[in-house]
Amino acid sequence: MASSDFDGILLGMGNPLLDVSAVVDQEFLDKYDITLNNAILAEDKHLPMYDEMSEKFTVEYIAGGATQNSIKVAQWMLQIPGATSYMGSIGKDKYGEAMKKDATAAGVNVHYHEDESAGTGTCGVCVVGGERSLIANLSAANCYKVEHLKKPENWALVEKAKFYYIAGFFLTVSPESIQLVREHAAANNKVFTMNLSAPFICEFFKDVQVKCLPYMDYVFGNETEARTFSRVHGWETDDVEQIAIKISQLPKATGTYKRTTVITQGADPVVVAEDGKVKKYPVIPLPKEKLVDTNGAGDAFVGGFLSQLVHGKAIEECVRAGCYASNVVIQRSGCTYPEKPDFN
Repeated sequence: MASSDFDGILLGMGNPLLDVSAVVDQEFLDKYDITLNNAILAEDKHLPMYDEMSEKFTVEYIAGGATQNSIKVAQWMLQIPGATSYMGSIGKDKYGEAMKKDATAAGVNVHYHEDESAGTGTCGVCVVGGERSLIANLSAANCYKVEHLKKPENWALVEKAKFYYIAGFFLTVSPESIQLVREHAAANNKVFTMNLSAPFICEFFKDVQVKCLPYMDYVFGNETEARTFSRVHGWETDDVEQIAIKISQLPKATGTYKRTTVITQGADPVVVAEDGKVKKYPVIPLPKEKLVDTNGAGDAFVGGFLSQLVHGKAIEECVRAGCYASNVVIQRSGCTYPEKPDFN
């Protein structure tokens, strides 16, 4: 394919958040009732946490949000300017400006809704021993409306794309927008992909998630999310391979593509289910001392995976690219990467 064929080929929609990232201590986790390897929405009790992090610890500010991370990584892997687009809502403030600058520099074609009333969303990333916990204060990200998507210049991005990726977190913000995109994908034989994203999404946003499932050609998630999904659906199994198969066999809105389930398990093999069968792919081993933080590992995996999927590569190549990207990211702070990928 010529590079012009890749123009806007992959579109992401989600909650753009500025990561406020710091290595903290157990005392801080306890104080704010934070569990490692989890992702939650901030409650009132968490709000003082962001300032306290910057007072007590060395904080880095990195443009993030699950979908935006994945899209940036896919863009980095593709190395074709403008191959990816992204929509979400930011505030009219310095954080929003920083976000725009960062994403544009990464080569992503961003069309943000800029909200007048709320500040740009932030995500507290608390790192202890390389493991991360995410506490998202959505703020402006929560203000995305389907009207923004319907504007001709934004809907044009939907029409141009052939692949779509939306993290489950966006289900809490604009299910109407997701519905428009998934129905467009189904009607036009395009590939629609989503992520389970967090146990609380599977649990408390089960109904909107279930409405999306028939449209999902690829479902991503990690082992914790998969097990929560299984429990919520009354499947009575903790076996990740069985759960992956069951998710892949749920009813499909169109017969164009079969559904593929891709579940990551940290340092354990990636589980891929399709056609009622499971294949496992080992990840790239990393010595403990090289692990900086796991924030963005799952997002980077998806970004790497999608970078090969849009090329029409076989599933093992997609997984290999996902493993490569996440291996790069976990050796750095936040979802960041060197200037050029070293993937061949």
